[in-house]
Amino acid sequence: MFEKVLVANRGEIAVRIIRACKELNIRTVAVYSEADANSMHVQMADEAICIGKSPSNESYLRIDRIISAAEITDVDAIHPGYGFLSENAHFADVCESCNIRFIGPSSRAMNALEDKAVSRALAKKAGVPTAPGSEGNVENEQDALTAAKRIGYPVMIKAIAGGGGRGMRVAHNDISLIKGYHTARSEAEKSFGNSGVYIEKFIENPHHIEFQILGDTRGNIIHLGERDCSIQRRNQKVVEETPSPLIENKFKDLRKKMGRAAVKIAEVANYTNAGTVEFIVDEQGNFYFLEVNKRIQVEHPITEEVTGIDLVKQQIMIAMGEPLRIAEKDIIFRGHAIECRINAEDPFDEFRPCPGRIEMYYAPGGRGVRIDSHAYAGYTIPPHYDSMIGKLVTYGKDRRDAMDKMTRALSEYMITGVKTTIPFEQAILQDPNFRRGVYSTTFIDHLLGGARRELIEPAA
Repeated sequence: MFEKVLVANRGEIAVRIIRACKELNIRTVAVYSEADANSMHVQMADEAICIGKSPSNESYLRIDRIISAAEITDVDAIHPGYGFLSENAHFADVCESCNIRFIGPSSRAMNALEDKAVSRALAKKAGVPTAPGSEGNVENEQDALTAAKRIGYPVMIKAIAGGGGRGMRVAHNDISLIKGYHTARSEAEKSFGNSGVYIEKFIENPHHIEFQILGDTRGNIIHLGERDCSIQRRNQKVVEETPSPLIENKFKDLRKKMGRAAVKIAEVANYTNAGTVEFIVDEQGNFYFLEVNKRIQVEHPITEEVTGIDLVKQQIMIAMGEPLRIAEKDIIFRGHAIECRINAEDPFDEFRPCPGRIEMYYAPGGRGVRIDSHAYAGYTIPPHYDSMIGKLVTYGKDRRDAMDKMTRALSEYMITGVKTTIPFEQAILQDPNFRRGVYSTTFIDHLLGGARRELIEPAA
C-alpha cells in the first residue's frame, strides 16, 4: 500500500483524488501555484507545497518542480489527474526513474498512443474501424489537397497531438481546406507545441460515444460501459450521460461491439490503468475509432454511479501492482446518470470566461445528487486555468428520473458573484429533443441558432 501520494493537479480533480486517498488511508501532498494558495485541495491535503507562479507553465507544467516537491515530501506515487502532465510520457518516465510510481498508463503505452495518427494505425492493427483518412501526418498543402480529394469532402483537419477541440477545422472545398490546414497547424503549435495535422472524413451529425477501460499490470483489461458525450460546444463536452440514448433506443448491439473494440485497442497497446476509448457513430449505426484518452476523464463520475466502482481507487490499486478484482462479466449496470459541467462563463456573452470572487455558493443535494467541486463562498476563480467550477451529477432509476433530478438540482444550484453556465444547462434539459434522447454533436449549434434560444437569453 502506498503511504503517501502527491497530487500533481488542481481544482475539482485534485479534491476528488485526495478524497479517494483518504478513504484508502493514504496521506496526500498538494502542489499549488501562487493563484491557488487558498484552493480547496490545498486545505484538504495533509501537506502542501507551492511550486511556482500562477501561469501553468511556471507551476503545474514544471516537471522539475513537481519532482522536487515529491522528493522533499518523500511520496510513493504521483497522481496527475487530467490535463496538465497527465498524458506526458516523459513525465511518467521521470517519475519512474526517481523511483516514484506514476498513477496512470506506462510511458510505453502512452508512446504507442502518442498522437491521433499513430493511434489510428494501432486501431487498424486491432481490426477496429477508422474513418477514411490520410496516412499519418500531412506535411504540406499539396499533400492535404491530394488526401482530401481521395477521401472526398467534407473532411476534418485535426491536430495529431492534444485535444479539447483545438487544432481542428472542417473543410468543404479546396479553398477552405488550404485555409483550415494552416489555421489548424498554427493553433496546434501554440496549444501543444506540435504543428502536425492529419485529415480524415468528416462524419456529419455524428454521435460521440466513449468507453471506459481499466487494465492492470498483469494483462487483464475490461471495459465499464459507454458514455454519450455528444452534447458539445466547440468540441468541448457540456453534458454527458450513461447509458447512451442512441445505443439504448436504436443500436443495442453496438454496446457489445464497441466495448470489444475498446478492449482490443487497449490490448494491442499493452495499456494499463484507466483510460477512455473514444468513437464517433453515424446515423446508420456505423462506428469509427477517434482516439484514446490516456488518463481519468472529467466525466468519470457517471460511470461510477451506474457501476458502483470507484475509478480513482482502481487507478491507485493498479499502480500499486494489484490485479483487477472485478471481471467484465461481473459488472452490473444499474440506472442512469447525467453530468453537467458548471463553468464560470457567461452564456449570454459568447460564453466569455468569468473569473472572480464567488460571493455565495449553495450546492444542491438530496437523493441521487452528487457534486464534484472545489468551489466555496469567498473562493476566487483565477483567470489562468480552465473555467470549470464543478460537475453536477444526478443518478436515477432510469433516464427520465435522472433528468428530473438534474432539472431540480440545477434550479437549486446558487452561485453569485460570477456568471455561470447553469442557465444554459437548464435550457438543454428542457429541450424536447434532448428529453427524447434524439441528439448528435450538432445539438448545441441548433439550440443556439434555433427557436429555443429565448430559453437562455434574458428577456429584452
